[in-house]
Amino acid sequence: MEALPGISRALEGSGVEVYTDGGVRWGSDVFKLLALGARAVFIGRPNLWGLAHSGEGGVRAVLNILKSELDKTMHLAGCKCIADIGPHLIAKRPIAKM
Repeated sequence: MEALPGISRALEGSGVEVYTDGGVRWGSDVFKLLALGARAVFIGRPNLWGLAHSGEGGVRAVLNILKSELDKTMHLAGCKCIADIGPHLIAKRPIAKM
């Protein structure tokens, strides 16, 4: 996720789309990746967990949860549609050392 803004900037105007995969556990993760320049976000492992647990219904449940979380995050950020998501909505703060 930290490398994504630099990759997106380097490819800007080239027509190349950036897709991300891995590490997505929450709808807010999808939001952050889209804001940082991803055109699409692949969701593999959570789907496999849902499939292993409840088959097709489990995958549907996982996707519904992620969509609901993404919708909530967009609403809280003031985004009416995916196109409203952008880097201006991401603030990077250093993690406090213990």
